[in-house]
This record gives sequence, C-alpha cells and structure tokens, in this order.
Amino acid sequence: MDAQRRHLVATELLQRIETAARELGYRPNHAASALSRGRSKTVGVLLPDITNPVFPPILRGIEDALDEEGYFALLANTSRPDPSVDATQVAIERMQAQRVEGFLVATATRDDAWLDSLRQSGAHIVLINRTDGRGHLPAVISDDMLGMRLAVDHLVALGHTRIAHLAGPETLSTGLARRLGFEQAMREHGLTIKTMAVAEAYAVDAGETAMQALLAKRSKTQFTAVVAANDLLALGGLQALQQAGLAVPQAISVIGHNDMPLLDQVNPPLTSVRIQHYEMGFRAARLLMEALRERPGSQEATVVLRPQLVVRASTAAPMKLKV
Repeated sequence: MDAQRRHLVATELLQRIETAARELGYRPNHAASALSRGRSKTVGVLLPDITNPVFPPILRGIEDALDEEGYFALLANTSRPDPSVDATQVAIERMQAQRVEGFLVATATRDDAWLDSLRQSGAHIVLINRTDGRGHLPAVISDDMLGMRLAVDHLVALGHTRIAHLAGPETLSTGLARRLGFEQAMREHGLTIKTMAVAEAYAVDAGETAMQALLAKRSKTQFTAVVAANDLLALGGLQALQQAGLAVPQAISVIGHNDMPLLDQVNPPLTSVRIQHYEMGFRAARLLMEALRERPGSQEATVVLRPQLVVRASTAAPMKLKV
C-alpha cells in the first residue's frame, strides 16, 4: 500500500490487508499507479540500427540509469527496408500514444525537421552520440575531434605522412566532426590531405565502395594509411583492400572509430578509437531524468566524453614507396 496513505488505515486492519496480500501473491502495479498520477515512468529510445554492435552497450547504460529511477525504456529501431515508411515518425507517434515522458535519440541528423518539431512541442529530449547541428538540444557525445587527432598522431608516430580519410555521411554530426578533426590533425602535423572519400552510410558495403574510390586514386597519391570514420566503414575497407591484393598493415595501415565489440577477432585485429558506449547511454539517461525533474540548465547541457586509441595489428610503419 502507498506509504502516504497508511496513516488513514487502522494498524490492525492494515496488518490484515498486508497478510492477505502476501498469501494471494499480490504484486503492486507500478505502471498503473504511475498513470493514475499522470506519469508513465516510460522513456522512448530511438536507435538507427539495433544490429550495429555499437548500440547494445549504449542501451545497457540507458536501462541501468532508468532502472535506478524506476523508469523503463520503450525501444524503437528506426531502420526499415521500406523507404516509403517514415519509421521515425511512426515510432514517435506510437511512443506519444504510450505517454512517454521523454526521448533519448540516437538517430538525429544535422537538420531533422521532425526533431525540431518534437522539440517545439515541449518534449524533453536528449541526443546520444549525435548533435542537432544547432545546439538546441542537450547531448552526450564523444570528443570526435580528439578521436581523429589520436588516430593521426599514432600514424605519424609510426612514420606515415600520406594518410587518407574514409569519411562518414556529413548529414550526421559524427561524420562532419570526424572529417574536421582529421583535417585539423593533419594541418597540425604540417601534412597535406590528398585523398578522401565520403561514404553514403555507416555500413560495411558503403565502406567497401568508398575504399575502392580511394584505391582508384592511389596511383597518384600513394597513401600508406587510412583513417575511417567508423568501424563498419573500416571493415568494408579491409574487404576492398583484400580484393585488391593489398596486405594490411604491410601495404596500408587502417584505423577505425568506435571500437565496437569483436574487433580483436577480425584479420588483422583492427586499431580503433574507443568511445565510451555504456557511459554515453548512462549519462544521457541521467541527463533526461534531470530534465524531467526540471533542474536548471539540464536542457542546455552537452556532455563530451573522452575517447582513447586502442592499438592492434592493423597499423604498422609504412613500407618505402617509389616516388
């Protein structure tokens, strides 16, 4: 029984009620209780592709933080094979019908009309691993500029000077920030950017296509290393290099980004920039809880987490090239 109402019931009667409840196996319905007070204790979580190994640890962090507050997550995977269906809008409408109290969004692009509309409706929103490009919404992100600097610094320390970039989609804040971070790091080392290809999506096949585009220019640029904007692109790049008969890292070194699970099991094990997946989800959910409690400044906060470079066998000193 609700502790706030116990004083209204005589002690003897209260004991009899609780004894009967235990004997009958009664369990309180917290969801119904929350709804009766106008609260659903539910948060909508929008993920772009649950098959991407990056997102399960982020989701685990979200669920752990929500559980501490007695909340639970209503999850939507917005990746759908039918392009005529606006999966994100459908998911939002269904979540609103379930009276979610806020949204954790990992699907945002840099200019989403639906996201701006949702914000203007007064909904509480926190972005994960993304920004909206205008700073209107709180977010928890990795320091993508630093991540690219760590990658370039590592390659330069090995002796590479001709470094190419396999960029992510620039409609996503991560794609743009990592490209800018790569360019800045190259400038800081006094190096010229001669080769770059932009992938259409964060996917293995897109990485393979983009790497093939890089290789088509290699006769002129003779790059000896590639920094990819994420691990899926890097894995696609490894496939393209294998098809071209180029050994990694003997001919070309490759670095990914995100350090998703099982990268130590690929051949060769992939050097990657590790982001704090679990912490990202946990901090985003905590930030949303603060917003729901209407704590000052919670709707303007952006948390930037520090990445680290995990060095594996896909990077090595460059071979001498014929100039």
